[in-house]
Amino acid sequence: MFRKSWLDHNMGKSYERYNNLRGRDDFIALDWQDASDIVSKILEQVITDYGNQAIFAGSYGWSSTGRFHHPQSQLKRFLNIIGGFTNSVNTYSFAAAEVIIPHILGNFSKALEETPSWYDIAHHGELVVAFGGTPLKNAQVSSGGLGSHDQEKWMRYISDYNIRCINISPICDDMPSFLKADNILIRPNSDTALMLALCYVLYDEQLYNYDFIKKYTVGFEKFLPYLLGKKDNIAKTPHWASQICDIKAQDIICLARKMARSKTVISVSWSLTRQEHGEQPFWMAVTLAAMLGQIGCKGCGIAFGYSATNSIGDHYQRLAGASLPQGNNHVEQFIPVARIVDALENPYQEFMYNGKTYYYPDIKMIYWVGGNPFHHHQDLPRLYKAWQKPETIICHEWCWNSLAKFSDIILPCSTSYEREDIALATRSDYAIYISSLHKRSDMIKDDHDIFVMLAQKLGVVEKFTENKSKKQWIRELYEKTRDINKHVTHMPEFDDFQQKGYFQAILEKERTSYLQSFRDGTYDLPTPSGKIEIFSQTINNGTDSQFYGHAAFYEPLEWLGNNHITKKYPYHLISNQPADKLHSQLDHSSYSQAFKINGQNTISIHPNIAVKYDIEYGDYVKIYNARGACICCAILNYHQHKNTLIIPTGAWLDPIFNNDGDLTICQHGNANMLSPDYPTSQLAQGPAANSCLVNIEKISPITNKKQCYQPPNIIEENSSSYANS
Repeated sequence: MFRKSWLDHNMGKSYERYNNLRGRDDFIALDWQDASDIVSKILEQVITDYGNQAIFAGSYGWSSTGRFHHPQSQLKRFLNIIGGFTNSVNTYSFAAAEVIIPHILGNFSKALEETPSWYDIAHHGELVVAFGGTPLKNAQVSSGGLGSHDQEKWMRYISDYNIRCINISPICDDMPSFLKADNILIRPNSDTALMLALCYVLYDEQLYNYDFIKKYTVGFEKFLPYLLGKKDNIAKTPHWASQICDIKAQDIICLARKMARSKTVISVSWSLTRQEHGEQPFWMAVTLAAMLGQIGCKGCGIAFGYSATNSIGDHYQRLAGASLPQGNNHVEQFIPVARIVDALENPYQEFMYNGKTYYYPDIKMIYWVGGNPFHHHQDLPRLYKAWQKPETIICHEWCWNSLAKFSDIILPCSTSYEREDIALATRSDYAIYISSLHKRSDMIKDDHDIFVMLAQKLGVVEKFTENKSKKQWIRELYEKTRDINKHVTHMPEFDDFQQKGYFQAILEKERTSYLQSFRDGTYDLPTPSGKIEIFSQTINNGTDSQFYGHAAFYEPLEWLGNNHITKKYPYHLISNQPADKLHSQLDHSSYSQAFKINGQNTISIHPNIAVKYDIEYGDYVKIYNARGACICCAILNYHQHKNTLIIPTGAWLDPIFNNDGDLTICQHGNANMLSPDYPTSQLAQGPAANSCLVNIEKISPITNKKQCYQPPNIIEENSSSYANS
């Protein structure tokens, strides 16, 4: 499919006049021969005219099931063979943590993979304090696919052992009811302030572990003046935090004492990074855990994101999987993953990232395979404007979602149900052979076949395929996976694996984490000091003047403590993960639809707010701020902070444009019409979607027919005139 105006007007060159029709244009259907001719010529043209750095390989999305048919790997291998591309770094999930934790603990991936297990908590721990909770709905998936759904089993396991749990979140439902957790309804974006007050009590009452601080950390003496108020004349007392967090000071004191006398693990949700200054809750949580002195003890210490995915906190022998080789990227330019709009709006402008200065590329082409920016990016009205600037946008898609409608070229691709592969989840004990469940149409190709066709046109097909069939690639990746794991388990031969359909590694009963080895003295952390850095000289010496060299509380621009903004936008919007799907996938399915009201995405409202606006269950409401608006149907919930509104993400964009062609409202309830598109800080440049203030009003039921699941107008063409032009 090719966007009509793009084809008719010099294939994107006249973008100032015609690209503003992206998302509102007709499409023309061409055959694969014409399509591959056009795409290969456009690629050559962009590289010749602007260089490879003008191609941005977006392709950010959930890691698809399959080691070979992984969309990002296929795309990046292809682009690297023809000279490279501008890449992105980090993730929308926890960009701030990916940048800050290496400064403190040396390695974030190890911190995720070697989180204290639920098994060890049950047998060695006593208390789980979860900032952001442990919402079970998030735990039904794992990157790369999974072999068994185990998160609920493990959480029920600790419940059987009477482990006490405390849910610190604006939402009571962020922890399963069977855990019988104590709920502390905290004001959004104030977790760091609460942690500081807990540290203050530990120090003031001499409950902290001085010996651990002295032996295993550096910089406590530089953090302490800030904690006690000697640096800014504000002591971080429970009374101080009470005003910020909307929690009683005495409850903070009792919590600190409880944590000090218990074998405690502190969990911080990935969502806590997705706010302004999202680096700070993770840094502060490590500091608090260090003062408790239980880091490296079995079932205690610090954990990053229980229930964020199925495997966090499991107790299995983990398999490592081989990946499709992507080759070398000769383009050095990159952007932080959530700064795509900044890059499109400001080519050549400098930006800071992790203490260094870089420059945005001038992006002329976006090639996107896997993922959907019109789901996961913030401030969609702003994204829509910036999205008009590239000359050409290409995507591979299997359905008419927003990414497809807002592209110039859509190459139809298969789903994981229509191809063979190996599924091996991140941090999993299973490898699974994927069999094709459905024969795909002859009009559909998988990503690999598409790139083979383009590589043939560009004369690099042997470099891309290495003269291997798809089946040979899959077999080779399995054999490499076997070899990688030979020191921990014996995996069967490929033919036996394929016949049985899966392999499960043997459970390793005793697992030693890197923090246990660090505490035992057999491992130095890969930080400058080799220890936990409560104070980081690297960050302190950096060019980002926003930060102290230690964790601190910085007021966000948009939060309930900003009285100036709350006069106009009095409610904090939380856009959390949906319970009915993974991100936005299959939003049109019957299962997802069953969670909607009248086909609308829902918004959870505290009854105190509902009464003020005469809102009842099922009423249509408009949620808005200066960025945009969306329409949802109301549900009422006492079990959330009284000044919060909650819209689950994942509703497909159903746009309404004003007379100037600006995107102004989503009539289906996409929360990213409202969320801000500014960075967590100049350090990590992560997304800050959960620092968002809005207002609400009751409206009449909408009668417009939804277009979000409908294809655009398609014009059938049987001509090679475009390809020959």
